[in-house]
Amino acid sequence: MKINFLDLQSVNNRYDKELKEACARVVDSGWYIAGNELNSFEKEFASWCGVKHCIGVANGLDALILTIRAWKLLGLLKEGDEILVPANTYIATVLAISENGLKPVFIEPDVNTFNISLDQIKKHTNSKTKAIIAVHLYGRICPMDEIMAYANEKGLLVLEDSAQAHGASINGIRAGNWGHASGFSFYPGKNLGALGDAGAITTNNDELEQVLRALRNYGSHKKYENIYKGVNSRLDEIQAAMLRVKLNYLDSDTTARQRIAKKYISQINNPVVQLPCNDIEEQSVWHLFVIKVKNRKVFSDYLSSAGISTLIHYPIPPHKQKAYAEYNHYNFPLTESIHDSVLSLPMDPTMTNEQVEFVIQKINEFKL
Repeated sequence: MKINFLDLQSVNNRYDKELKEACARVVDSGWYIAGNELNSFEKEFASWCGVKHCIGVANGLDALILTIRAWKLLGLLKEGDEILVPANTYIATVLAISENGLKPVFIEPDVNTFNISLDQIKKHTNSKTKAIIAVHLYGRICPMDEIMAYANEKGLLVLEDSAQAHGASINGIRAGNWGHASGFSFYPGKNLGALGDAGAITTNNDELEQVLRALRNYGSHKKYENIYKGVNSRLDEIQAAMLRVKLNYLDSDTTARQRIAKKYISQINNPVVQLPCNDIEEQSVWHLFVIKVKNRKVFSDYLSSAGISTLIHYPIPPHKQKAYAEYNHYNFPLTESIHDSVLSLPMDPTMTNEQVEFVIQKINEFKL
């Protein structure tokens, strides 16, 4: 049996007819940038998140970069300010900080959830700290109720990196509706994935929304009148149309992912495998099912030989990348152990029970 890590063809084939109809609708409209599809998707996604505003942009990285840039324009941040960020995040989170001339301050994640924790935030907050980026890694939402209470007490901005956590929630409040703003990615492999690059920002702040709408469009609200030095980062009509179709199925896909995760957690019993934390079900939408395992190469090769595809998210932490050579001397033992031992198992909402059980069987049969 061959099991792909994520079979996007199967995922999208389920609504093949609707996607093609949506594409044809855009083609036939004659309007391809900033039209009805984008406006409709922004309203629908904002409503789904429970937030006032959604601003579609070209990709998830731009969502983070432009939010920080807008806060600078609003006088809430300035170059040289420090932003707390988990050391074990994907590099895009850090790029958004450095691109804006601010300083990332790496902090170790929680040992159980691999997410940023309030204890570490408190430990690293000082007079230069102006913001926190809460990365909902692997699809599990950070402890946003605690983080927001502390941030509001200290006057800190909070940007959620919700690229992997569409729909994860605490007490019914979804990712994207906790922080002062949130960046989403709709990269094809995300839980809500476009058929190309796409992203969005959500916020409840009216002033921030207005600045962001201009920034994504050359710094302009009105054609040929530019109030900021903006960029071209618009979510195009075809991708917005694709996302409108797929948003209708996101909740059912999340249920499927949670079903698979529950089976993995309840039935994988090989002692070489450390399973992810799953104490509160609604808090994770299982974008990735990430285990820790010693002798990762031997283990992944074994699964590959059985026809099971796995991936590593992520092999090298940002502070050890050549791009951030100035931080290469930093030492974060927990983060580095995570990056050295994590392995992502197949997590695909179209997986059959037979496929899930095959993965479990092969893992349980593994011996060092």
